[in-house]
Amino acid sequence: MEASLQLFSHRSPENVSIDDVAVAAGASRALVYHYFGGKQELYIAALRSAAGQLSDLLEPPTEGRPIDRLRISLSRYFDFVEDHAAGYTTLLRGGPANRSDEVGEIIDGVRQLLLDRILLALGGDDPGPILRITLRCWMALVETAALDWLERRDVPRAQLERLLVDQYVVLLHVAGRHDPALAALFEQVAHEDPG
Repeated sequence: MEASLQLFSHRSPENVSIDDVAVAAGASRALVYHYFGGKQELYIAALRSAAGQLSDLLEPPTEGRPIDRLRISLSRYFDFVEDHAAGYTTLLRGGPANRSDEVGEIIDGVRQLLLDRILLALGGDDPGPILRITLRCWMALVETAALDWLERRDVPRAQLERLLVDQYVVLLHVAGRHDPALAALFEQVAHEDPG
């Protein structure tokens, strides 16, 4: 599994063969087929493993202000993005041509995990529709920014992470115009952030 994760992290799935995985793992081709059945099954297993790693990385910090915990989690997310650049890019840009429903389920599962972690940091787990939409929009913004950064790298990563945190605060502010409860949440977050 570790060998396949390394290969899928640096090359698109279309450019990784079972033979490549077998050689990288120091195993026979037959053994890889025995455990995984084929390249698509191996790719799904690798994605599940990567999603598990990301879940562990994004275990929310328990100390500090919510905005600082968000900064830490975002930095960990970008560590993952950078360490798995090719696989991350391939996954979010559509993956292999024969992309299965399982791949979509894994991606949706990671997105739901991120949403749950953000809600936990905000002190709740039952968002109203305005907060839910706002947070999902911010998550899409983070994914898009990560893809752009991987492609161009013309903004220092630390600056990009600060920009994304600032955009999070601004989105909460705008959402507060549409939901009074969010206005109070924005005040809490904005007053915690000295910068």
